[in-house]
Amino acid sequence: MTTSEPITVALVDDQLLVRSGFRMLINSQPDMNVVAEASNGREALASPSLASADVILMDVRMPEMDGIETTERLLASKDQSKPAPRIIVLTTFDMDEYAFSAIQAGASGFLLKDAPPEELLESVRTVNRGDAVIAPSTTRRLLDHMAPLLKRSSQTDDTLMSAVESLTPREREVFGHIALGRSNPEIARDLFLSEATVKTHVGHILAKLGARDRVQAVVIAYQTGVVSA
Repeated sequence: MTTSEPITVALVDDQLLVRSGFRMLINSQPDMNVVAEASNGREALASPSLASADVILMDVRMPEMDGIETTERLLASKDQSKPAPRIIVLTTFDMDEYAFSAIQAGASGFLLKDAPPEELLESVRTVNRGDAVIAPSTTRRLLDHMAPLLKRSSQTDDTLMSAVESLTPREREVFGHIALGRSNPEIARDLFLSEATVKTHVGHILAKLGARDRVQAVVIAYQTGVVSA
């Protein structure tokens, strides 16, 4: 994607008012626009334009098919010749198990449904770039809720441990910061590195771990004991 092309966004939510609000907000931005909407998971799966969007905002609780199953099916059925959409699952504090399940299903991150407008917009941009954690402060708080679940569900295998052990000392250090929900600028400041250097390290880390994105890298960090609850 070139910088002149807007980010295409799809909305999946059973509440028309919510979709309308998101649509107005997103379409007010010069660098993004809404290209598809669906009121439930089944509608989402039946929409080719929705599946081809760059970023999908996905509600967790919907009739007929919830956001977790929809996320899993969308990513499993995607055209392998095209990049998979980045999915942001909309959740609330008391739904930490849903947030965890969404990540396991393949979501690139999660956001509180009542997040400030600027936080939602920045989340769309950062997920589309693929180089920053969604709303680090929110990620950190939700991970605190999810840590026990991550620990209980850990199924560490030799392959995963070997991948972590293959990281260089500096990559391991950056990996630890990623696991704490830190953004590239924060990591650069803490480790006295340039943001470009941090971005390079992050790319190497994701490649070595076979991680789809930073959120999946956080799950791996918990599962392998790099960080613990």
